[in-house]
Amino acid sequence: MIRKRFARMMAVCMCVFVPAAGVMAEETCKVGIVKFVDHASLNQIEENVEARLDELARENGMGYDYADYVYNGNADGSQIQQIAAELLSQGVDVIVAIATPAAQIMQAACEDAGIPIVFSAVTDPVGANLVESLEVPGGNLTGTSDALNTNTIMELIFAADPDAGYIGLLYSNSEDASRLPIEEAKAYLDEKGIRYIEKTGTTTDEVNAAVDALIAEKVDAVFTPTDNTIMNAELAIYEKLADAGIPHYAGADSFALNGAFVGFGVNYADLGKETAEIVAEILGGADPAATPVRTFDNGIATINTETTQAIGFDLDTVKEAFEPFCSSIVEITTAQEFEG
Repeated sequence: MIRKRFARMMAVCMCVFVPAAGVMAEETCKVGIVKFVDHASLNQIEENVEARLDELARENGMGYDYADYVYNGNADGSQIQQIAAELLSQGVDVIVAIATPAAQIMQAACEDAGIPIVFSAVTDPVGANLVESLEVPGGNLTGTSDALNTNTIMELIFAADPDAGYIGLLYSNSEDASRLPIEEAKAYLDEKGIRYIEKTGTTTDEVNAAVDALIAEKVDAVFTPTDNTIMNAELAIYEKLADAGIPHYAGADSFALNGAFVGFGVNYADLGKETAEIVAEILGGADPAATPVRTFDNGIATINTETTQAIGFDLDTVKEAFEPFCSSIVEITTAQEFEG
């Protein structure tokens, strides 16, 4: 079945599978880009995908037309399905799906058409049933993963506060990407005999209510994985947590940009650039079924210096405590979007 789908894809992507002489410089491929929702991490990926495609066009003489095919799904599954139908009608040659929900919907919508999909910021591609394995995806999808080292984030919590005894787990139970890291966090805390409480939300209002409940519970810290729903609400909740003196540890640097104490994980600018590289490879004839999913250094701690002060932590002490667990430490202040 996989090879039959790929054969159909070869027939569909006429700009890719050209005679042995190669792709002519004047040819242009249509690149659809769909992000799950508008927030700092996913915006950063989109911007870097587009910038790197522009660079690659100059380097290899290939045209990548994405400007007319960029969509924001607004965290709405039915809207993303409509976007998929629109991209199919527009005859795009490849689709970049940013975040797990977008990739899953694109996979279902485009399976019969055989259009290759390059995903980005998918935490657990195997667990989300997007690929058979990271090494050999096996279908018409491949891409980049922002896989999270949950145990290390837990270590950061207790490095900063060895006396922490009650941890809040804040996430959306509607996002597949959050399931594995939440289970990993609970296993870690169970092994250490640390109490925890789970609070979830699927809208910003629900996330606000969940944060109010965690504050009322007097938790010592809050952990959130790479969860788009919570990320979308971060600007609305960070001051509540900071005023309560509760550090928020999360699985992406954009959380820290939007006010969380620490974002820990991959560099999303690099994630976007590498996603564009895979797009170029697929449009150059590479088989997505045999193109490995790419993972990255996920040990970068981004510390919000303003929030550090607000919760009563000393920045130098925190950095010293974090250093054994991190490949690098970045300082940031609160803003809505990344610069540049």
